[in-house]
Amino acid sequence: MTTTSASRPVGELLRQWRERRRMSQMDLAIQADISTRHLSFVETGRSKPSRQMILHLAEELDLPLRERNHLLLSGGFAPLYSETPLNSPHMASVREALGQVLSGHEPYPAVVVDQRWNLIDRNPATGLLLRGVAPELLEPPVNVLRLSLHPKGMAQRIINLGEWRAHLLHRLRRQMSLTADPELAALWRELDDYPCDQPEPEIDRPGPGHIVIPLRLRRGYRELAFFSTMATFGTPLDITVAELAIEAYFPANPETAAYLQHQHHPD
Repeated sequence: MTTTSASRPVGELLRQWRERRRMSQMDLAIQADISTRHLSFVETGRSKPSRQMILHLAEELDLPLRERNHLLLSGGFAPLYSETPLNSPHMASVREALGQVLSGHEPYPAVVVDQRWNLIDRNPATGLLLRGVAPELLEPPVNVLRLSLHPKGMAQRIINLGEWRAHLLHRLRRQMSLTADPELAALWRELDDYPCDQPEPEIDRPGPGHIVIPLRLRRGYRELAFFSTMATFGTPLDITVAELAIEAYFPANPETAAYLQHQHHPD
């Protein structure tokens, strides 16, 4: 959704989100413990929902905080959730927590990104992933998905580019479905246009011995393999905090772990 969604009827927006979640009116009514008739009246504009009802339906639809604010504005109510700049004094504890996670993950790479995969912060170990990347791709704002798949970015060193590219594009499509963010859709189209000379599987298939899809990177004569985890803040009440995520990379085999440990503590 865009910021102009606030000028559209709240019932229309709720219906669009319900359909995006692939729920029938009956499904949502049962889940929200309201009558199908009442929900139908809300969606068609025959009934004006209260502030509490808008928030209740938004919760049942699992909407991002930003979209809940848009619904409230469309319904004639003030936004509920703030969007505090990360450098604000009020966010000191958040910045401290992010710093602790990044430093604590050494000697393995970790990054902090926002909802649109723009780089917010990183630890020094990520330098290993960024070697050979074109300088212009490191000019702010840095987008980590663009950095990964651009021909002048990490893609030139990714051994299993087709597999990794398909995985990232599938993940981005799922996020687009959940958020309806047009900027994510534009990013997906850009990334999808990047060249790739390897087959791209339509679904994630495990290779021999794989329990996750590895990122296999060429490092000189070595091959380094990683898998990653995503972490978010629990119960966020601020849009900025809700849209932050930490992607932490771990070695996928003992050889990679030994190499990273040696780089961190050379003999």
